[in-house]
Amino acid sequence: MGRLAGFLVLTVAIPCVVMADRSRAQSPTVFLPTFYEDATKLTPDGALGQVLKKERIPTSIPAADAWRIAYVSSDALERKTVVTAVVIAPKGDVPKGGRPIVSWAHGTTGTAENCGPSQLVNPAQPLNQYFLVGGDAWTDYGVPGVEAFIEAGHVVVATDYQGLGGGGVHQYAVAATQARDAINAIRAVGAMGLAGDNKKAVIYGWSQGGGATIAAASLTDYLSRTGTAYDGVEMVGFVAMAPDDVAVVVPHGGDPDQNFAAFIGAFNGSVFDFTHLAMSLWATAATFPSLKLNDVFTDDGAKAVDSIMRGKCVHAAADTISFNYGDAFKTLLKDKPSNGAAWLKAMTDGSVPPVKPVAPVIIYLGTRDTTVAPVMGKLYREQMCALRGNVARVRLEGEQNHFTTPRTSEPLYLPWVKDRFAGKPAADGCLASGG
Repeated sequence: MGRLAGFLVLTVAIPCVVMADRSRAQSPTVFLPTFYEDATKLTPDGALGQVLKKERIPTSIPAADAWRIAYVSSDALERKTVVTAVVIAPKGDVPKGGRPIVSWAHGTTGTAENCGPSQLVNPAQPLNQYFLVGGDAWTDYGVPGVEAFIEAGHVVVATDYQGLGGGGVHQYAVAATQARDAINAIRAVGAMGLAGDNKKAVIYGWSQGGGATIAAASLTDYLSRTGTAYDGVEMVGFVAMAPDDVAVVVPHGGDPDQNFAAFIGAFNGSVFDFTHLAMSLWATAATFPSLKLNDVFTDDGAKAVDSIMRGKCVHAAADTISFNYGDAFKTLLKDKPSNGAAWLKAMTDGSVPPVKPVAPVIIYLGTRDTTVAPVMGKLYREQMCALRGNVARVRLEGEQNHFTTPRTSEPLYLPWVKDRFAGKPAADGCLASGG
């Protein structure tokens, strides 16, 4: 129970495990731009990473070309999916030796199918955060460090994740699914010929995408599969900013229904917290057939949550819950949830596998992060170091919160990535104090 106790001190919701039960798996009724509307009609036939559709798009990044793509991926239960993404590459022919690939895994945007970052008017640009001064949209979009990566001669791909533009229901914060999307995005770039014969790749991500990043690091068998659109990818590093790892804090032992109730209780501090919880439960129930929303929500609550999450992105969803329920949002939940053992198992199975990472991992955290508890990264590092992995954990200087983490960590991870692509060995992060 020690890990659970550390988990329950949170006051702001952590991205949990996600999606809606299979009876609700039809496409959401939201407006989609033509490219994405067409992508929803594609079938995920073909090899992992196979590009099914692409279109060139403008970019303000100097000396770069950009595309939207739809490609084949699979979810945590190995069901094939269609996923959309943005690809940004240096102009001109691929040089001798090829180009390394950098795969970006974004943070929370929402659960509706029109919440994919690549659907913004100009997605091929540096990270634009809505929460910070200077943000110019209703959501985060763009790719951090992209100009430096292009200048260094790398190809960059930014997945939307399944369910955020290519059909189906988004498996929000099911890290095992988003990890596969980030991996198959690399394979898609390789299949497009943009990397030449270079097989080296790095995945980096923030928040929800940080969880996807550390999950990808432990998908050893998935990474080594053959018969994909681009076999033999060599992962040389993983950069995780404020990552979530639900598996390390899932309680075990005792009554599973009580444990599940306590787990849920950690996310009821505010409407914004509750919205993330509802997104997670809604999505988890869609991912795993043994789960139902009515295990957790009242009948009216299940209907309301399904309608909200199917049609709105995260901030609009929070506003809707606040407007309609105010301080009574907890009445959407049952007093006593049921099927706790299956829910806790699903949360574990959908999170980071307890497997040694295939390459060095570095985690960046802000000491004032109240959105994703830093204890998750701490427990993850302890687990992976015990498996003889190489995991470093770096505290960012100053009063850094969840939303300042990407910008503050950028000058630190850019040289780290450069060294990994250059073949320099990473210092053993497990020998350090851990941050």
